[in-house]
Amino acid sequence: MDIPVELTRILITELGEQQVIFLKEKQGPRQFPILIGIQEAIAIDHRLKGVKFPRPMTHDLLAGVIQSMGGRLEKIVITDLREHTFYATLHIRRGVEMIEVDSRPSDAIALGAALDTPLYVAEHVFDTIINAEPTTKEERLNLLRQRKEMLAEQIETFEMMLCDPDFLAATSEITLEEH
Repeated sequence: MDIPVELTRILITELGEQQVIFLKEKQGPRQFPILIGIQEAIAIDHRLKGVKFPRPMTHDLLAGVIQSMGGRLEKIVITDLREHTFYATLHIRRGVEMIEVDSRPSDAIALGAALDTPLYVAEHVFDTIINAEPTTKEERLNLLRQRKEMLAEQIETFEMMLCDPDFLAATSEITLEEH
């Protein structure tokens, strides 16, 4: 069974490669993050805000191709989670035919954001996420240690960037003050 969800947050940081989007169950408390790339996060953000460009961006192009071929993006389903990677399917209706296209969730959400396309998550994906949560004190401590290591690596990367004259020259003063 597919569970209706909504995109509740997009966290974008210019200093890191990984961005985060959060999906929340519409009729319940379950939610989870998905790590995505900066380009996809910006595309989702721009499409949600209705930002228009003089020429079609990739997701606008794909939406135009689907429409030009007589199709309509009917729904997006996050279908699986394997080895920390989410999978999604675009469900495109063309007349009576339903076409399913494999997609990364971030691309699917970017495509569907401007089209107000319903977003779903397969029930077993929620089950997988819930079962992956640590249940013992030792598992929680290990998870916290892993997160600490990840944060330490990110801090080290940020410090290197702040010492890089090329990065500093390309970054506006406003951006530096914000971070």
